[in-house]
Amino acid sequence: MKSILFTFLTFLIASSVSFAQKSFHKNKVIAHRGAWKAQSHPQNSIASLKEAVKLGCEGSEFDVWMSADGILVVNHDADFQGMEIETSTYKELLSKKHENGEKLPTVEEYLKAGKKQKGTKLIFEIKPSKISVERSKEVAEKSVLAVKKMKAEKWVDYITFSYEGGLKVIELAPEANVAYLTGDKTPAELKEAGFFGFDYNINLLKKNPQWIQEAKDLGLTVNAWTVNSPEDLNWLLDQNPDFITTDEPELLLQLIEERK
Repeated sequence: MKSILFTFLTFLIASSVSFAQKSFHKNKVIAHRGAWKAQSHPQNSIASLKEAVKLGCEGSEFDVWMSADGILVVNHDADFQGMEIETSTYKELLSKKHENGEKLPTVEEYLKAGKKQKGTKLIFEIKPSKISVERSKEVAEKSVLAVKKMKAEKWVDYITFSYEGGLKVIELAPEANVAYLTGDKTPAELKEAGFFGFDYNINLLKKNPQWIQEAKDLGLTVNAWTVNSPEDLNWLLDQNPDFITTDEPELLLQLIEERK
């Protein structure tokens, strides 16, 4: 009986590892705010997420703010249809809709939609609060709790411009992948702080190309945003990064295919 139980547990662990490591696409393509541009989907909408999944992107990035009453919502700008998210209640935000009729999704609704597939990672950007650093930390903490509540850990990687928010995620979820966006830390500093990698602006990396190799030597991942032109995409592909964040996922997929 013990032998049977051991075999069953071994199967479950192996299945979990296989899902976490082999299920998701490995093509470097991170759709910025979902795949929205080509099909005119609203940015950060469920529709743009589904389009990124349909394309087979490795990841689909989305941005998270917290409403005045503590609800985490998905939207890029600090306002939604002219309403400031951080100073509006979620009920007030529901008075507006995306151009396609979708309401502003909560993080839990977005994660629920993202978990319906196993090919595209959910790149969870924690937006820094305009109110205070402490609020940024609170958003980071609530984000980790939401991901755990939804059992979405295998799907989610975190990115953030808030250094303090990133450190809070690392503290609360040390097994999570957390990348830093701002660009004011060297690869060595990020490694020391426990980050998974950097996700820096393409122009910053062009000025500091040595950071790419430094990050690789330290075991950090390399990503860049937001890379849209064929020239920049090809330059970055030549550097062999781990990921590329783009508003043009279709173009990037095509360029990668042409290089095979």
